[in-house]
Amino acid sequence: MDNNKLNYTYDNIIQVDENTVTRKFMANVFLWMFLALGISALCAFEAAFNPSVRDVIYDATTGQRTGLGTLTIFAPFAFIMVMGLGLQKLAYPILVVLFIAFAAVMGVGLSSIFLQYTINAILGVFASTSVLFAVMAIAGYTTQTDLTKFGSLMMMGLVGIIIASVVNWFLQSNQLDYIISFVGVAVFIGLTAYDVQKLKQIAATEDIDGTLKSKLGLMGALSLYLDFVNLFLMLLRLFGGGRGRN
Repeated sequence: MDNNKLNYTYDNIIQVDENTVTRKFMANVFLWMFLALGISALCAFEAAFNPSVRDVIYDATTGQRTGLGTLTIFAPFAFIMVMGLGLQKLAYPILVVLFIAFAAVMGVGLSSIFLQYTINAILGVFASTSVLFAVMAIAGYTTQTDLTKFGSLMMMGLVGIIIASVVNWFLQSNQLDYIISFVGVAVFIGLTAYDVQKLKQIAATEDIDGTLKSKLGLMGALSLYLDFVNLFLMLLRLFGGGRGRN
């Protein structure tokens, strides 16, 4: 048989195998992400509508968060730091437990949206977020353009959003809030494509240990989860409509 034909066949087999590995890795990442979203949604619903849980998170008289309720807002940052800093040292099962706990606490913290927006508004914005996220995820996976510089720009935008949000915490400006939300939508749309491409590159890297790659996949699911949730919250602030619950 012609050597060129043999080489072509061999290269083709290798390419197919690499594509299969990449697809399996990405499927696992999205599976973890969807699981986290499901856990957060369930916990948010329980915290908002189950009286025995709601009364622990929100003061029945004032409607304001209790001390424990306030803790659920800041606790997710602690989980992210522990998972990120302990990536090399923590065993994969422990990382999974932390990831699930993070999603649960995050859900409780997000329960306030049920007290601020109607169910129809939440479902409508969730559907829009899902479509936008899917489009940008596909774009990030299929594009041949290197998004590294674009991702760096989006990260700078994220830092700007955080700083502006802290400033607006004191100013309580509705106009600045809308500006932050519009910029936030653009930033998290861009980060979705960037993060998906970065995960695809990790999947295709052969010199990463299998256990480490599994950990990176879980952290990738965390990144995509945060992209989705923040995009959802930004859109909800813009298009959620009137306050109040059904």
